[in-house]
Amino acid sequence: MTGAPVPKSWISAIHAYVPGKSAGADGRPLIKLSANENPLGTSPLALAARADAAAAALYPDPDSKALRAALGTLHGIDPARIVMGTGSDEILHIAAQGYAGPGDEVIYVRYGFSVYDIAARRCGATPIVAPDADYGTDVDALLALVTERTRVVFVANPNNPTGSFLPKGEIARLHAALPADVVLVIDQAYAEYVAPEDEDGALALAEAHQNVLVTRTFSKIYGLAGERIGWGTGAPGLVDTLNRIRGPFNVSATGQAMALAAVRDQAFVEAASAHNAQERSRFVAALEALGNRGLRPLPSQANFVLILFEGALTAEAAYNGLAEAGYIVRWLPNQGLPQALRITIGTAAQMDDIAQTLARLAEVAG
Repeated sequence: MTGAPVPKSWISAIHAYVPGKSAGADGRPLIKLSANENPLGTSPLALAARADAAAAALYPDPDSKALRAALGTLHGIDPARIVMGTGSDEILHIAAQGYAGPGDEVIYVRYGFSVYDIAARRCGATPIVAPDADYGTDVDALLALVTERTRVVFVANPNNPTGSFLPKGEIARLHAALPADVVLVIDQAYAEYVAPEDEDGALALAEAHQNVLVTRTFSKIYGLAGERIGWGTGAPGLVDTLNRIRGPFNVSATGQAMALAAVRDQAFVEAASAHNAQERSRFVAALEALGNRGLRPLPSQANFVLILFEGALTAEAAYNGLAEAGYIVRWLPNQGLPQALRITIGTAAQMDDIAQTLARLAEVAG
């Protein structure tokens, strides 16, 4: 026999997701500030719950009922309007799969989360990339690309990898201008890092309208990245569609137990948010104090800072210099950002060391 199976053309066009690295080019383990993980680790209550999780030989609750109830209580959402996912990535993928296909279009902003492109192509839809506004989301640019073929619009708020943030009025304006049959997916993976007074109103939009889906994750502020737990909320019709195509046992018993305990430990969440705000502010101030060295940290509402290297020191040289100093961060040439590094906010000592290392590298570069 000759020949071999041939994948669909839209699958062949996918560039596989590249996760943040945890080691240098020589394999040497480095302090990992490349994946936006929580430097405070995981809630002690969640760690304790791991030991009490159901037996591994038994299937988990396929509907994550207790966890959905706890999320509903925390956020004032009817649990019936919550769908669980294997990380919020699964929710993003099945949102595209549920509402788009060959001949349809999915819009996202340039320098948006790279999973959006994969989610669109995976179901045969055409990804449409909107121009940015100084590395942030431009509502007018998104709306200008909406056509009769548009089915889904993805917006991360705060955005990854840039950290930019759309205020409530801009999110509402975007939604109001979209056709009713277009699903607006607001990816809030970093929402818990946003100051309460800056809340973007997405959950209220999802409560009030038929075409808004909000996604969140336990991977960031809750410190459960290794357990792969995410969730989304929207109108009953949206949730029903996603429940039809999600994995039937997509959140493990251990994951459900740990996430339930994490939801109940809001003191840990508040401590992580406060730590992030303080260290992010100090780090940005240290970079800005370098003056005309060509390092431009973009405004961020997330647990990372994207730094543009616009002077003698290049992002690649800084990446390598930080690796020599013991840190792995995210260099982004594969996302159209060869001039940038995304650096997760770590401990106070780590951020001081990184700022000092960057200052030294910038001085050497001239």
